Amino acid sequence: MSNAAATLDEAVLGPYLEAHVAGFKGLQGYEKFSGGQSNPTFRLKAESGDYVLRAKPPGKLLKSAHMVDREFRVMSALAGTAVPVPKMLHLSEEGEDSPIGRQFYLMEHLDGRVFWDPRVQELSPEDQAAVYDSLNETLAALHDVDIKAAGLEDYGKPGSYFARQLNRWTKQYRASETEPIPEMDRLIAWLENNEPEDDGQVSLVHGDYRLDNVMMHKTEPRALAVLDWELSTLGHPYADLGYQCMNWRLPYSASFRGLGGVPREGTGLPVEEAYVAKYCERRGIDGIPNWAFYLAFSVFRFAAIIQGVYKRALDGNASQPEKAMTYGKAVPQMARLGCDLIDKEA
Repeated sequence: MSNAAATLDEAVLGPYLEAHVAGFKGLQGYEKFSGGQSNPTFRLKAESGDYVLRAKPPGKLLKSAHMVDREFRVMSALAGTAVPVPKMLHLSEEGEDSPIGRQFYLMEHLDGRVFWDPRVQELSPEDQAAVYDSLNETLAALHDVDIKAAGLEDYGKPGSYFARQLNRWTKQYRASETEPIPEMDRLIAWLENNEPEDDGQVSLVHGDYRLDNVMMHKTEPRALAVLDWELSTLGHPYADLGYQCMNWRLPYSASFRGLGGVPREGTGLPVEEAYVAKYCERRGIDGIPNWAFYLAFSVFRFAAIIQGVYKRALDGNASQPEKAMTYGKAVPQMARLGCDLIDKEA
């Protein structure tokens, strides 16, 4: 593991954790999880059991990116709600005050399943349907969290969510832009000109809600823990729903692993309309106007995110450099998909 993002100094980390985490004893080793691009994540083995450490990547980072302290805060706040999360154990300080030179947090290790392939072909049709229904139920529960009771009233700015997000991700995209992509410019302009009027809805949003960010129970088709909260904030619930359904429209390929074009007949995989209808039923709403906007926004935002990952790869700071480099070709594909969507559905 020569990549700096994949290494930890056990000689320094072990004693630190023993001093700061109740019950932690005898760090024996670690391994880096292969999934995920943004914040390097490790499984620690110790005499006292297994733990998970999630850290900022090394190197110069974009402003407001890789905020592991926000992940730690939101999962701590969700303990005891209907949204399943791991138990949070410790948040380190920044920089030189951290035993690994950058901020991280430690949480409990949960023994569940992560489905990286959205087709979940290893499951029966009944269990496929149950997994996606649990995903739907958990998302609805997340958007129904009482923000005030959870102590998250200041976790984001209320109102004008899409205007602020468009501004933020356009700036992030421009900061990591490596070549002109006319379709991205067109998509950004369309979103700016077609933003729906703010309807006043404010909820906790995950920001990257998809199947492989929700750990399922080891043997049962139900959610065990929602993970990867780096992009969470107070925002509009339809951003999460649009993002998940956007993932289902992406092609099934090495870059995307979407459900676009994947046959549903004979499977338990839900169609978009039924999934959205079930979400609306659970939240007591009649339907979702301006659906094309929420989908197009999700496509743009995802393209901006993977452009940042690609730029980190070029700069030598990506968590998974080889995979990150493939995103250079994926960004124009995403932009074309967004333009196609607004041409056909807006």
